[in-house]
Amino acid sequence: PDGHLGWTNGMTAPNQRPYLRTTAKVGADGWARVFLDDAPLRTPRGVDLRLPTASLAATIAQEWDSQGEKVRPDTMPMTRLANVSTDLTPLHRGGMIEAVLDYAKTDLLCHRAGGPEKLVALQAARWDAPLQWAAEQGIDLPITAGIIAQPVGALSLTRVRALAGAFDDFALTGLAHAVAVSGSAVLGLAMAHRVAPAGDALFEVGALDELWSIQQWGEDTELATRLERLKLDLAALERWFTLIAK
Repeated sequence: PDGHLGWTNGMTAPNQRPYLRTTAKVGADGWARVFLDDAPLRTPRGVDLRLPTASLAATIAQEWDSQGEKVRPDTMPMTRLANVSTDLTPLHRGGMIEAVLDYAKTDLLCHRAGGPEKLVALQAARWDAPLQWAAEQGIDLPITAGIIAQPVGALSLTRVRALAGAFDDFALTGLAHAVAVSGSAVLGLAMAHRVAPAGDALFEVGALDELWSIQQWGEDTELATRLERLKLDLAALERWFTLIAK
């Protein structure tokens, strides 16, 4: 992933909207499915899209039902994540877990400013709690001032690998995206376990440095666009973890 949900924009229906009715149903096998008219929704690889919860299926059905004459993948984050969970994650679990490990070695929350004091205090106020949660899970990451990462202990990396590897394909998909979007394995894992700050507080944790820069020097168009995308992606991922929870 490139840190943005836009990488999962493969869709399962024509760009035009030929269907009239969208429904979600739970089958006898316990998996939920979405139907466009009477046809089951399929992934870009042509596989029936089977979903772990009725609430996720209902949300994906709403995404499709809200489309106009043309299908807009950028307005369908749950569909895109579900497609990746089905088509790609089963084939690339090892690589996705290693990517989470790479972020843990250079975790955003561990790289602190040397000053000014207000920024140092703000980083501590926003970032210490997720790191404390990680430590309670056996993940002890060293905090450093500046951009040079400190070595992470083997036991902590083993624990990160174990936590990521324990997730099913839907949760691992969300984790991989959350880590790439936020730049933090700790924050991604906290989101996946649904113990991270919620809503605007989550955005303030993930975008702390950028928000500080805006306070000091003002906002430019490129930064504003990047922050808006980050806020939308974090909100979508927060919702994803809620919807896949059984």
